[in-house]
Amino acid sequence: MTGRSISRREVLAGGGVSGLAGLAGCVAEAGVLGMQSGSDGPTLAVLEDRSQDFALTGTPKYRTTILAIEEINRDGGILGEEIDVFAPDPQSDNMLYQDLTRYAIYREDADAIWAGYSSATREAIRPIINEHEQLYFYTTQYEGGVCDKTVFPLGATARQQLGAVVPYMIEEYGDEIYTIAADYNFGQLSGDWVRIIAEEHGAKVIGEEHIPLSESQFGSTINRIQSADPDFVMSMLVGQTHSSFYEQRLASGLTNIPIGTSTNMAQEYEHLRIDPPALKDVYAGVNYMEELPTDRNEAFVERYYERWDDAEYINQEAQNNYFSVYLYKEAVERAGTFETDAVIEELEGGIEVEAPEGDVALDPATHHIEHNMHVAQSDETHEITFEDAGTIGPAFLEEVGCDLTSEAEQTQYEPGAYYEGI
Repeated sequence: MTGRSISRREVLAGGGVSGLAGLAGCVAEAGVLGMQSGSDGPTLAVLEDRSQDFALTGTPKYRTTILAIEEINRDGGILGEEIDVFAPDPQSDNMLYQDLTRYAIYREDADAIWAGYSSATREAIRPIINEHEQLYFYTTQYEGGVCDKTVFPLGATARQQLGAVVPYMIEEYGDEIYTIAADYNFGQLSGDWVRIIAEEHGAKVIGEEHIPLSESQFGSTINRIQSADPDFVMSMLVGQTHSSFYEQRLASGLTNIPIGTSTNMAQEYEHLRIDPPALKDVYAGVNYMEELPTDRNEAFVERYYERWDDAEYINQEAQNNYFSVYLYKEAVERAGTFETDAVIEELEGGIEVEAPEGDVALDPATHHIEHNMHVAQSDETHEITFEDAGTIGPAFLEEVGCDLTSEAEQTQYEPGAYYEGI
C-alpha cells in the first residue's frame, strides 16, 4: 500500500461475483489523487496487470491511466465531476479478468473500461462487453481486425506496425525473411501479415516458427535461422520468457542477421533490461517509445517519473492508455453526458487529441487510431534512433468494409479470408 487513503471504488466488496471475495484489500497501488469517496462522477474501471506474467507491460498501463485521471481531476474533472476509479489487479489471469469485468459492470456501474494486455484477455472479456454493450478501450498494439460497436482498439495494429518496419527491412537488407512469433492468436495473425506485406513488396518468407509462450530455450530455432541464412528475421516474440532469445542470439553469433519486430523494445524495453549488444540492429515498428525526441513527449516523460519515481519505462501501450483517457473526456464533454450511446456517437463523429507521440485522430468507421509510425533502431550500445514512417491508418478494416457508424458489428476479421496464398 502507498499509505494514502483508499477510494471506496478501489476496495473490492465481497460477494456478488464469483471469485472476488478473496481479493478485498489486494489493490497494489491505491490512494489515487483527487478521488473522493461517494463521488457522483463517472466511474472508470482500470483493469491492468500489476503482477504475474504481464506485470512488466501492465504496470505502466495502469500508471499512465491514473496519471491522466489525476491530471483531469486537478483540472476540474469531466463535466465538472471528478472521476472515480475501480482498479483491482487482474494478476494476468483471464478468468479473473472475466470476474472483474462483470463486477465493474454489475457492482461499479462503470462508464468505461480499460482492460488487458494480451489478445487472449481481450477475447476472454469481449463477450461480456458485447452482452452489456459496455464502452471498452483496448490499448495494446495487436494483430488487428476487431470491428466492434462498443470496443475501441486504440493500439497500433500489426498492419500498421509491420507496414512500417517490413518494407524498411526489405529495402535495407533484402527480400528473404525468417519469421519467429509467439504461438497464439496475435503471433499467428502477425505471421500472416508478414507474408502479406512481404508479397506486396516482392519479398518472401523462407521460414516461419511459432514459439510457445513458455519457451525460453531458442538453440534449435537459432540453428534453423543460421541454416536458412535469411536477409533478416521478423520477430513477434512476447513476454519476459521470450526475451531470453536475444541473449542467446548474442551468444550464438546471430547478431550478424538484423531483426525487425512489432513487439520488442517498445513494450518490454528489452534494450534497457538486456545488456548490449544483444539487441544490436533490432528495428521496431512503433507508434511510441519513451525515447521519442519531441518536447511534448519529454514533458510527458517528466510528469510520469515525477508521479511514479520507481518506474522503469513508459511502454507503447501505456502512452495509448494515457491519451485514450483524454479521448474519452473529449467525447463526454461533446456529448454533454456520460451516457454510453451518446459518448460513442461523439467518438464516431471524429476526434483528434494531443498524444505524446503527436496529434492522433480516431477513425470513426473502425474505432482505430491513425498512428504516427516510426522505425526505431537499436545500435550496439542499445541507443535508439528513429526513422519517420508517416501516418498509417487502419487500412485492413477499411478494405473489408468495417463501418461501425452504419452497422453495429461484433466481429474480428482475419487476413486469411481476404488474401490468397498466406
